[in-house]
Amino acid sequence: MDRVDPLSRLLGGIRAEGSVLTHAVMPAPWTIRFADRAPLTMITVMRGGGILLLPEGQPRTLGAGDTALVREPDEFRFVSGDFAADPDDHRAALPTEYEISCFTGDSECTAEELTGIHWGSEADATALLVGAYRTSSRRHDRLLRALPPVLVIHENMDTCAWFESAAASAVDQSAGSQAMMDRLLDWSLVCTLRTWFEQAGPDAPTWFRGLSDPIVAPALHAIDTTLGAPWTVASLAAESQVSRALFAKRFAAVMGQPPLTYLTAARMDEAEELLTDTDLTVAQIAKSVGYADPFGFSAAFKRHRGLSPTAYRTAAA
Repeated sequence: MDRVDPLSRLLGGIRAEGSVLTHAVMPAPWTIRFADRAPLTMITVMRGGGILLLPEGQPRTLGAGDTALVREPDEFRFVSGDFAADPDDHRAALPTEYEISCFTGDSECTAEELTGIHWGSEADATALLVGAYRTSSRRHDRLLRALPPVLVIHENMDTCAWFESAAASAVDQSAGSQAMMDRLLDWSLVCTLRTWFEQAGPDAPTWFRGLSDPIVAPALHAIDTTLGAPWTVASLAAESQVSRALFAKRFAAVMGQPPLTYLTAARMDEAEELLTDTDLTVAQIAKSVGYADPFGFSAAFKRHRGLSPTAYRTAAA
């Protein structure tokens, strides 16, 4: 069986819907309001720039080559530098206001709906690729919890040029253009998250740090690939080809918890998803996550989640 790493599992099923490439001519001052309240919004600046203003936190300056991921349930804005410098200066020209709403109304997010923002290739244009993401499972909630409220990654300008060219090419193809745009955004999301996780160091989730550890990584892959197997510390150590004692010590040092504690948490996370996203019986779910006895599984689930599997499913419905 092919091995699927935890990041791929967390990203699986998260899809852009109605991404927008805007080559926007916006003479300063201007402001773009993001009104979606989407679980995750991605903004890639390919040309131009501005300042990201969140309800809480310091303003973040974005320039060409920057990608921002915003995990923000409230509305936020992306504004020109002139407007951000003194938004209360009534002597200054009023900013031109734009709005991006992919999940409001009929859940469409197309260039035609962005009043005042239009397609073009003017040299002084600000070029943005914007996408809002729906999340559809408990797995995705775990990904969002691993992210800060906002993160910014700087991309190589050659990559930006290619990305803008590919997106513009997709738009030119009327048939399937939106699907192509959305998949480009998905690709960019994966690249951005991988880059951030690699640069985050101690701030990265423990499971991601474990993927780069030569002793821990084989065990993580084994657990993720065959979660329902009857794993023991000894059998996991065998996957890593080290002694049981060395494996247990190294795993706890890297992951911050013993191997079987991690295993149980992973099984409970998977059980949560199966309870909310499938019609499998409790007995089937118990077997899927490594419990031969559904009563033993139910007791373990209630111990970790505070509700029985059946009560949890009912509450999540």
